[in-house]
Amino acid sequence: MENATLTQRVVSHPKLLVLGATGGTGRLIVAQAISRGYDVTILARNAERAKGLEGAKLVIGDALDETALRSALEGQDAVISALGTPASPFRAVTLLSAASKVLVAAMQDQGVKKLVAITGMGAGKSRGHGGFVFDRLIMPLLLRKVYADKNRQEDVIRASGLDWVIVRPSVLNDKPSRGSVRALLDLEGFNGGTIARADVADFVLDQVESDAFKGKAPLVTW
Repeated sequence: MENATLTQRVVSHPKLLVLGATGGTGRLIVAQAISRGYDVTILARNAERAKGLEGAKLVIGDALDETALRSALEGQDAVISALGTPASPFRAVTLLSAASKVLVAAMQDQGVKKLVAITGMGAGKSRGHGGFVFDRLIMPLLLRKVYADKNRQEDVIRASGLDWVIVRPSVLNDKPSRGSVRALLDLEGFNGGTIARADVADFVLDQVESDAFKGKAPLVTW
């Protein structure tokens, strides 16, 4: 099994746009980015949703709002996409891939090259590595349509020509950070795992500052 630990930070990107900043992982990314000294911009539908994210510049809009997104991208060095969508076993899910198309086009126009996007265990080649409960129950019953869109999202990012990293966390929890993760590129023998949102946030920010996983899709787990 090919493993990698948290990567060494080699480049600092002080101006950062975070999408999905009002979600559980997104909020931790924003807080940790500010603590590292980043100038953080977030996109949110309204100021109420952005409560608790003091210290970040707020642009009102959503990830499908091209005008707001282009405004938020102005002057940025990198983008983190922590966009999520509720489980939807019955309705089609298109938000993640549609928002990624808008984002990629806007980044290309603005000349912003660095994109770190969170998808999840079960996307791409990580499908079938979540363990019995995840693979046989949670995925087919609750997340199948969401993960179909995560796959489309990854396809958009891979074809973008940007300097991208796709991060696939194992099952997320809200436990205290351990301060270290395994970043797996070879999933042979891996069969499920968990990780704290705080450690995912830290790993994602490390990828903004390093090219160690450029053009790759590590699965991160404890």
